[in-house]
Amino acid sequence: MKVALLLGIAALALGAASPSPEQQVDLLIRGGTVYTGSGEPFTGDVAIRGDRIVAVDHNLKLAATRVIDARGMIVAPGFIDPHTHMSDIVSDDAKARLIPAFLMQGVTTAFVGNDGGGDPDIAKVLGSAKTKPVGINYAAYVGFGAVREKVIGEADRAPTGAELAQMKKLVADAMCHGALGLSTGLFYAPQSFAKTDEVVALAREAGARGGVYDSHIRDESSYTVGLSAAIDEAIAIGRAGGLPTHISHIKALGIDVQGQAPAIIAKVEAARRAGQKVTADQYPWEASGTSLVASLMPLWAQDGGRTALLARFDDPAQAEKLRSGITENLRKRGGADKLLIVQGKYANRTLADVAKELGQDPVSAAITAIRIADARVVSFNQSEADIAAFMKQPWVMTSSDASGGHPRVFGSFARKYAKYVKAEKVISLRDFIERSSSLTADTFGITDRGRLRAGAFADVVVFDPAKYAARATYQQPTLLAQGVQTVVVNGVVALDKGALTGKAAGRALAHAPTPGSCR
Repeated sequence: MKVALLLGIAALALGAASPSPEQQVDLLIRGGTVYTGSGEPFTGDVAIRGDRIVAVDHNLKLAATRVIDARGMIVAPGFIDPHTHMSDIVSDDAKARLIPAFLMQGVTTAFVGNDGGGDPDIAKVLGSAKTKPVGINYAAYVGFGAVREKVIGEADRAPTGAELAQMKKLVADAMCHGALGLSTGLFYAPQSFAKTDEVVALAREAGARGGVYDSHIRDESSYTVGLSAAIDEAIAIGRAGGLPTHISHIKALGIDVQGQAPAIIAKVEAARRAGQKVTADQYPWEASGTSLVASLMPLWAQDGGRTALLARFDDPAQAEKLRSGITENLRKRGGADKLLIVQGKYANRTLADVAKELGQDPVSAAITAIRIADARVVSFNQSEADIAAFMKQPWVMTSSDASGGHPRVFGSFARKYAKYVKAEKVISLRDFIERSSSLTADTFGITDRGRLRAGAFADVVVFDPAKYAARATYQQPTLLAQGVQTVVVNGVVALDKGALTGKAAGRALAHAPTPGSCR
């Protein structure tokens, strides 16, 4: 068979009229600088037939239905975003389900259900792709918060034995229907009300079925236990639960912990040397994205949800304690001028601007704004030194933490390349590509994706190294990225000459549970 194929290729090169089926491909991406996801880059071609890559090599002698000229371009595996909040994945809006913000950056796969959120009915989440075609591939976590709220609600209390058993069953069922693992957002109420042993109990259900423990840790700053102790807790939960630990959007948030990146890196390295699987993801922005309540309200004031919080605003007996807590949290965030409101009545104004407009102090202005709605905010609270220190680690992959009102939805991968690879040279181009593709695929068991190799699914990005960059800013967060020429998702061209084709070729990626762990 090999001899026949070689003879056929030779005949094709000499001008044979009709190539054999083995020589004919659907798509040939020719002449680009190819980064396979592992190994040194080279100038060559990527050949695709159906939904698979069939060859990656120098100067392939194959006939193709379509040839894409990639000379001068970078050709890489489609990027994989392990931390998003992309509810559009299951939207009723067909255009929104294309996920243009991601395709325009070369992102072909994303995870949902992060930070303990999402829908715990993983069968429904993954099954949505059958009736609502999506533009990119996606995988899903079962969220601790979603499970806890379904069983306990928003109260600050421990579960009963029966409730814990119900929560464990929900996690087990989700894993058996294809969840990647258990995600938590222990900073956020009501998840923050859970003790470590409660989380471990549910993590074990995910671990028994081959899952990962993914955590927005309990404290990225100095709100409660502190950044260092929160990292310790995440590692301990993974160890006790018998599953890998993945730290979401690793950072040192706020003036009290800036500069602690080296110490946090040392903790992770120590756990890895001890044989534990610990990784992290990071978005390349100095500002985080959250809400007014999450950033400023003391946790005790969030017990019982929004209705209870609003009642506390009107309780004179609690007023002094509440204002004191808000004042302290505002200090940790760097002050009222470091919080940019990006949603609702006061959009595109800092809390300091709102306070001046209302003639109030910042704490009163925050309460006034929260009475209207819990608006999204962009919080400028990280140091560039910490960002760079985390980014250089070989176990830290690229993510967006995509959520409304923040430019990270539309520009994280493009910004990381333009700012931290091209302009500042914090990491190399090869590191950027591999930590945006193969590292993520390998860490989470995303089979046959994340690399350009024969037999892998044909998820490919072609971008212009001179032009690839984010256009989104904090003031204009929804500007699409530039510089990506072609994106292929499962062999289908989803972005062609920089424009969306409207083709939705994405797939739901169900994680395979450990054999014998589901009945």
